[in-house]
Amino acid sequence: MKPKKLCDSLVAALEEVKGRDIVAFDVRNLTDITDYMIIASGTSGRHVKALADQVIEAGKALKNPPLGVEGRETNEWVLIDLTDVVVHVMQSEARNFYDLERLWQELPMDSETI
Repeated sequence: MKPKKLCDSLVAALEEVKGRDIVAFDVRNLTDITDYMIIASGTSGRHVKALADQVIEAGKALKNPPLGVEGRETNEWVLIDLTDVVVHVMQSEARNFYDLERLWQELPMDSETI
């Protein structure tokens, strides 16, 4: 499955179980570790677990099972690595603290620093 289609399918899977503030970044020009990064919030540890489970099951159904899953012990921040797409499912407090969106935005180029 093409990475963009996988990304879109995983966003839809998160929407099915009421993921909040879902954003997807095309990071192909920023890193070699993945093509797309998805970030979504859950309202509680239980909701984060349900969202992560949905992503894992969707990946398996699409014949793209996760390479690894981290953070299921606390369900505060669960990272799901599907190779071409990395999904971060976080409780709001963790998401606000780590501010991953800021880290993955393309930084403007300052011509004086080149």
